[in-house]
Order: sequence, then structure tokens, then C-alpha cells
Amino acid sequence: MKVEDFDMFSALLKQRSGLVLTPDKAYLLESRLMPVARKWNMKGLDELAGSVRTRRDEALLRDITEAMTTNESSFFRDQRPFDLFRDVVLPPLLQTRASRRTIRIWSAACSSGQEAYSLCMLLQELGPKTAGWRFEILGTDISSEMVERARAGIYTQFEVQRGLPIQHLVKYFKQVGDKWQINEQIRSMVQFREFNLLGDLSPLGQFDVVFCRNVLIYFDQPTKTRVLENIARLLPPDGVLYLGGAETVLGITERFKPMDNQRGLYVTAASPKLAPAV
Repeated sequence: MKVEDFDMFSALLKQRSGLVLTPDKAYLLESRLMPVARKWNMKGLDELAGSVRTRRDEALLRDITEAMTTNESSFFRDQRPFDLFRDVVLPPLLQTRASRRTIRIWSAACSSGQEAYSLCMLLQELGPKTAGWRFEILGTDISSEMVERARAGIYTQFEVQRGLPIQHLVKYFKQVGDKWQINEQIRSMVQFREFNLLGDLSPLGQFDVVFCRNVLIYFDQPTKTRVLENIARLLPPDGVLYLGGAETVLGITERFKPMDNQRGLYVTAASPKLAPAV
């Protein structure tokens, strides 16, 4: 790939998705964009780059952006964040929200929906503890293809074997051909919509918990700061933010601070401490 084409694609992706590509990722750019070129009946990346420069077709730009955004996910990914949600994050919220009996959760950059559906299954497994409560779970992703996949809730055998307990597969899924579909009750617990984290977050409303795991690692520092500070505006004083294990707020924003002794959990700077359930 020509250096000027790499620079053009890199600038385009940063503007549209926040994704930062360094020159050592040229191979990734080439492998992800060749299928886009073929889809648009182009001979190769030279023609694709030329079309971007001259046509600026929104559908084409969208295909390029979606091809480059990472869509890696699995059920109960890393497990511990979900254990912490059940044992540390949820109990205080059930106490402080007892009068309204509603909790809102946002799964940002939700990919094909496994994180959001994992939360749904976890809540179902709590049984009487959450009976009569309304959990509003929103999953968003920049990729329209991923959002449609999440809404359908259909997964391959490989996908359901990654992190999903066999008892959950039996209880919450039905087989559809050689794939598995999560049941309608679980699907109805989540709303999925296409959304760009770089946009105005205020229309999403307030949330009690935000999962934004393994997203910031693809952004440069100014973009990380912007996203985190916008998320902080959506959380109440006792709200909780989840980040990935390799992510942090330290040196990026003062709007959040790490939760004491709980790796990957963050609270707003003025938040009270959350203690594990007794």
C-alpha cells in the first residue's frame, strides 16, 4: 500500500471512529479493506483509495469504517467483571434504587451482543433478588452489521463455546440449524442501536452502570479523555464505569477514580466508596 493511501485511510478512520492506526498495522488495513474493494467491484486498494478521494460516497465510507472496527467479543468475557457486577456493583444499587426499582446499564461498543446478553442471563439467575425490578440494558456499536447480529441473537457453535456455561446454553438458547439463538425473553431485555462513541452521548440519557471495556485502547489520549469525560456526564454520583484490564483513567481524566481494590471498576471522582456485599 502506498504511504499516502495509508495516511489517508488512517485519517479517515480516526475522524469517523477514533481508531488510531500506526504504520506497523498496514497489513491489517490491507487485509480488512480488500473485501470492501471486492464488494464495490474495484480491482484493489489503489482504486478504493482513489474512490474515497473523489467520490466520498457515504455508503463506501461506512463499509470502510465497519471493516476496520474490531468486533471481538465472547459470553462472560474474562468472567471476573461479571462476578464483580453481581457481588460488588449490583447490591448497593438495589438498595439505593429501591424506590424506583429501575437500573439502567449501557454496553458501549457492544459488538454482536454477548456482553449485554451475559448481563441478562446473570440477572435472570439471581431470581427473587431482582424480581419486580426493571433493568434497561442498552447495547450500542458503530457497526450496523454488528447491531443487526446482536438483535437477532444468533451465534455459531464456536461462539457459544467461548465462555458460556453449558447450563446457560441449555436454559436460554434454542438450536436453529447449525447455530444457536438466545431466547426471546432474554432478547427482549436489551435494546440495540447503532451509535458512535465520538458523538453526542446526551441523547442516551443517564445510566447507573456503563461497560466500556477494551475500547479505549484503540484511541489516542485526547480521544480517550473526550470519551471518558462525556461518559462521566451520564453517570450519577454512585454510578460505576467498567474498563478493560489494560485500560485506565490515570493520567487521562480526573472525572473518574479507580474503585478501591477492584481492578477495572471506576467511580466518578466525587463518588462514595462501594463495599462488597456482606
